Amino acid sequence: MKLSVRLVSIGLLVILSASGSAALPAVVDGDPVPSLAPLVERVSPAVVNIRVSQTVADNGRFRNDPFRQFFGLPDPQREIASAGSGVIVDAGRGYILTNHHVVENADAIQISLIDGAVLDAEVIGSDAATDIALIKVEADSLVEMPIGDSEVVRAGDFVLAIGNPFGLGHTVTSGIVSALGRTGISQNGYEDFIQTDASINPGNSGGALVNMRGELIGINSAIFSRSGGNIGIGFAVPTEIASSIMRQILDFGEVRRGLLGVTIQPIDAEVAEALNATVDRGALITEVVAGSAAEESGLKVDDIIVGVNSKKITGASDLRNTIGLMGSGEDVRIDYIRDGDTQTTTAVLGRQQLTQGAGTDIHPGLAGAQFASSSRSGSVGIEVTGVESGSPAAQRGLRAGDVILQVNRRSVRNLQQLSEIAGANRILFLLVQRGDRSLMLQIR
Repeated sequence: MKLSVRLVSIGLLVILSASGSAALPAVVDGDPVPSLAPLVERVSPAVVNIRVSQTVADNGRFRNDPFRQFFGLPDPQREIASAGSGVIVDAGRGYILTNHHVVENADAIQISLIDGAVLDAEVIGSDAATDIALIKVEADSLVEMPIGDSEVVRAGDFVLAIGNPFGLGHTVTSGIVSALGRTGISQNGYEDFIQTDASINPGNSGGALVNMRGELIGINSAIFSRSGGNIGIGFAVPTEIASSIMRQILDFGEVRRGLLGVTIQPIDAEVAEALNATVDRGALITEVVAGSAAEESGLKVDDIIVGVNSKKITGASDLRNTIGLMGSGEDVRIDYIRDGDTQTTTAVLGRQQLTQGAGTDIHPGLAGAQFASSSRSGSVGIEVTGVESGSPAAQRGLRAGDVILQVNRRSVRNLQQLSEIAGANRILFLLVQRGDRSLMLQIR
């Protein structure tokens, strides 16, 4: 048994010494003991604890009280606090990457450094579809974590997870990369998760997944658990995605997601046999949008897309994720099958336009409302398709069926215009058509 322990220690020693990031600070019974402490000490100052406070409807005895409703009084509110994590990626400008769901609907954000300093932070931009947000603090002498290349990560690589689990402050866990390219974790997002068995718990969200060179390779985002605690299945957003979202936020003030302009369905063995296709994996084009990037690149209905930028495409969802994680204006190489022959073309991605969306992604005061481009005859604007009872949107007077015609005296015809105005203003004045009358609602 003692021999096997020594062999394990020697094996770890070889691995860690090769990385140049570990040391041998102790000897036990004459055997050197490897340690990750030097690596942890170097990268931990770049990980911050995040405290978010927000105002929500009080679900107590006076909620939906008939007396309050009769006099038009808003439902009572209360302040709640939540915790998360973040990673400093630009010390000079104070930029911190975290999760969208950590700072969503925040009224105030504070970050705590490892030395105990507390700083106020503001959201620069956020993207619900990838669960990535960029926040900023004003401070000197911050420590940043270098961003590594998540494209070279392999299953079996050793990793550290650093964050703020259960509000306990800077905590380090270790493990390996369990799998790559995981999807199907969230309902509507764009996914390409790194799976790890390093312990990730509530509060770790937004923290760092770090390789043995001390580089950030992922933003910890989710866990798979029936109990709410760690069971060895955690997920992180790769830095390839997080960096792309951050660049778009800094360049454009928003995320400009790429659009190819096709309707697709997956190919399987049964479909391939019916179509006499030469492949049984890929995305079958069933419609090409006029004037789209796909049409301009020469793609046609019945083509089967099998690759994008040398990455194999295994199905419709795979193509959707791949294109959706790219920015508008990007050049992409597309491999496709036509009449049994493999061909290649280049497309310049267009820009996705929102046709429906959630108020949460547009403005904190609109949280709880769902929107869509108005389909009513003769009506131009944005229709409120649903409002959750007790939500910020409901408290501010929005109702299902309302049609928003103007925001801050500017006409809005689609969700893109609403998002742009809302993103630049803390206070919104909505001109709303409700039945046969118009009214003005103030949104904060």
